[in-house]
Amino acid sequence: MKQATDTAWRDADGKALTDYPRPSVAVDVAVLTVQAGRLHVLVVGRPDGGIALPGSFLRPGERLADSAERALRTKAGLSGADFHQLAMFDAPSRDDRGWVLSMAHGATLPRDGLPRGAELVRIDGRDVSEPLAFDHADMVARAVDDLRARYARRVDPSGLLPDAFTVLELRHLYETVFDRALPKDSFRRLVLDAIEPTGRMSSSGAGRPAELFRRHGSAALPAGSAGLLTD
Repeated sequence: MKQATDTAWRDADGKALTDYPRPSVAVDVAVLTVQAGRLHVLVVGRPDGGIALPGSFLRPGERLADSAERALRTKAGLSGADFHQLAMFDAPSRDDRGWVLSMAHGATLPRDGLPRGAELVRIDGRDVSEPLAFDHADMVARAVDDLRARYARRVDPSGLLPDAFTVLELRHLYETVFDRALPKDSFRRLVLDAIEPTGRMSSSGAGRPAELFRRHGSAALPAGSAGLLTD
């Protein structure tokens, strides 16, 4: 029955579906976090001694999201992460094991949302500080671009800060995400309508207590925020 179905359908060149070679399909996940004031990415060890993003080949009947979730759980010990698709990486020579397409996914979590023994690699600008397998460094760069685009639209959409924070803490986070110093007064004006006071003051650290804020409504930033954050 299957053979009859395969031979019944032909394309314009007279070829059946089974006449075409098929690539393997994989998923890889770039999980970003902030540690010691720098962006980092979660990596896992490889049998050859190298490191790579958590990933897996797609299994029969499996959705890409299911495969990505399985890869995070089995390779990195991470469950329940909120991730999304970034881009398909399809260079024919990207994997020396054969013809493999990979759908890259991105996630951003606070450091305490990762397993205790998670292996992290620092990101400098958009570049990883250590070599990664395959084209995973390009996937990390794409994940950083995606992170910055999201943070230019809303205040801390991934919740890297606690629910209550000072404007200084928020500015330091944005300086980490965008890898540049941001003018204090300009930044405060930028975020002022997207946050609201909690009525409480900070109680930790040296110096005078500072006012604590929380995200306001959708925490949307003004149109054109990317200009201030990236110029």
